[in-house]
Amino acid sequence: MPDMAESETKRTYDLVLLGATGFTGGLTADYLAENAPEGLRWAIAGRSKEKLEDVRERLGVDVDLVVVDSSDEASLRDMAASTRVVATTVGPYLEYGGPLVAACAQEGTDYLDLTGEPEFVDRMYVEHQATAEATGARIIHCCGFDSIPHDLGAYFTVQELAKDLGGAVTGPVTMRGVVRSNGTFSGGTFHSALNAFARAKQMRDASQARKRVEQRPKDRKSRATAGKPSRDKRLGYWLVPLPTIDPFIVARSGAALASYGPAFTYSHFAGTKTLRYAAGGVVGASTLALAAQVPPVRNQLKKRVPQGSGPSEGRRDASWFSVEFVGESGGKTVQTKVSGGDPGYTETAKMLAEAALCIALDDNPTTSGQVTTATAMGDALLLRLRAAGISFDRVS
Repeated sequence: MPDMAESETKRTYDLVLLGATGFTGGLTADYLAENAPEGLRWAIAGRSKEKLEDVRERLGVDVDLVVVDSSDEASLRDMAASTRVVATTVGPYLEYGGPLVAACAQEGTDYLDLTGEPEFVDRMYVEHQATAEATGARIIHCCGFDSIPHDLGAYFTVQELAKDLGGAVTGPVTMRGVVRSNGTFSGGTFHSALNAFARAKQMRDASQARKRVEQRPKDRKSRATAGKPSRDKRLGYWLVPLPTIDPFIVARSGAALASYGPAFTYSHFAGTKTLRYAAGGVVGASTLALAAQVPPVRNQLKKRVPQGSGPSEGRRDASWFSVEFVGESGGKTVQTKVSGGDPGYTETAKMLAEAALCIALDDNPTTSGQVTTATAMGDALLLRLRAAGISFDRVS
């Protein structure tokens, strides 16, 4: 394994962004070009030097180019060794992400991505957790709309509960998060969802493999529960359980952080104002899951929403999201809200960029291996996102 104290002084870059020639990667590069602090040593990476040059010209900044292929393990290892942090937008990650995680774990390089694929996350834990812990690499998945608003929103809600409970949560916590948005799913997210629907058995197997090796806290419990369709009288929404990776990420933060109390339970929903839309969401998701089981149909659906493309700037500017949380503990109830603009593209690019800057530049807790955004960055990332225009508010 590399000597970390020595390797840090030899690294060429603070941050490398892989996938800058794609749609979301390009938005992330735009954000970094506009918001990265002076003196940040960063580069954009991808397979095509010509496309990277086009991106650099559009950015109007003197940023280095790194030509690398996601399937070339040697070039990935060289890239990982050259930088302190790699942020990647190249998905679906189950298809393209594994070799880069391996390279970063081996080289002690911090890794961030935009995956929402539970099977990929669980596989990476099983295959690379021990190596990353040994080298000091932080492997941080789900650094976009999956799952930063939910992970940090729950983290913020626990902090607000602690204020009402005299400074610390000492009893069980139950929390629900309710997502609403008018935004458009990205092509990468759509492809990942189809792949996940088609790989239910493999996803279960990966989850079980992780459970066999993962260390759990001995004196505390943290879990995600599915919840049931219902009417939320407090929030005024019909609730539909969301089978996404977000509740698992929140529960992992609850397991890692003692501030979540001795027993933490989280449920995750989509919220609609009318029963008709709630029922339509259930039917639509079920239909998509069935369609994904038929390869020709799945492939046709992928062609209709291609990767690397996205909505116009005007459409993104008109989009929004909110995640409302209700946390209860010790007779106290706290309601909070996380909100921002276009979730699938603009805010996701912002979240990834700010998370990468945070892990590269800020004073964060000492962690290693696969960690969540709340565990790895917590307060520092919360401050960054607020300054960047994403709201974290206490409602009541």
